[in-house]
Amino acid sequence: MSDTSARDQARDNAISVSAISSDRIEPDDNAWTRRLVIFLRIMAVVSVAKGLYHWAQVTGFVGGEDEAFENQSMAWQAATVYFAVIELVAAVGLWLATPWGAVVWLTTVVSMAVIELMFPGIYGGSLVVVGVEVFMLAAYLALAWMAARERPP
Repeated sequence: MSDTSARDQARDNAISVSAISSDRIEPDDNAWTRRLVIFLRIMAVVSVAKGLYHWAQVTGFVGGEDEAFENQSMAWQAATVYFAVIELVAAVGLWLATPWGAVVWLTTVVSMAVIELMFPGIYGGSLVVVGVEVFMLAAYLALAWMAARERPP
């Protein structure tokens, strides 16, 4: 009887070791999901850079005396502080690839595009910034669509 239990235990150990073996070749089922996560991480780094740039504007590390934070309009100050905070929050969520991170990031993208288009007096109304924001939004939506298609409902 002990011979049978020893064989069963050896078989169970062999099965559990083979289950965690790194030699197995796994199918590439989640390629679009991985691409989406890589895109989110890249956007996280971009969001950190943008957030730090806005904080540099608030603290006076960039720009001269004429461009100082306290010399700007109230609308410019409010928008700059808003983006300084929300970009860094979005960066954390994007890096972790959480759903709330994508929502906060989408809020920043849409907010920047709206400010540039609807309120050109705040940041100057650059169509290049709007184009970049729209391109990033389209890339995210395309990657999210493809990642959702590879997972069955």
